[in-house]
Amino acid sequence: MNAPPFRFRLERVRELREHAEDRAREELASSLGAQLRGQAMLEAANDAVAGAHSATRQGVQTGAMSAADLYAQQLYLERLERQRADAELALERASAEVDARRNALVEASRKREALERLKARKRQEHTAHVQRLEGAFLDEIALTTYARQAS
Repeated sequence: MNAPPFRFRLERVRELREHAEDRAREELASSLGAQLRGQAMLEAANDAVAGAHSATRQGVQTGAMSAADLYAQQLYLERLERQRADAELALERASAEVDARRNALVEASRKREALERLKARKRQEHTAHVQRLEGAFLDEIALTTYARQAS
């Protein structure tokens, strides 16, 4: 007896969902990299601001800064503060992007896993069907053998 092999009719859909999950995973990794770069930029901006504040305090304490130097230093500090604010904003955007990508990955995984469960259930149903067919075939053989021996 030749039972038909198991064939999952939604295999192409399952493969597409698997590819979508892989893409979502790659996009999450990319956005995590962008978030790390944003954190590094923010740390660098914080260090620059702290260094400029320190230089200003030191110049004022030693009396080595003229009014023009002090004004230039203040403009420099304001520019660094704007850069730090921009870095904070970029980091917030990157974090929001990471959250969105993570949610997309969870959704893609959920969809793929649903098809995986369906495939497993269909495989079990196919196996049970094949076992019933084989059992009926073996019963038929046993009945035929018994009938031959009885005659």
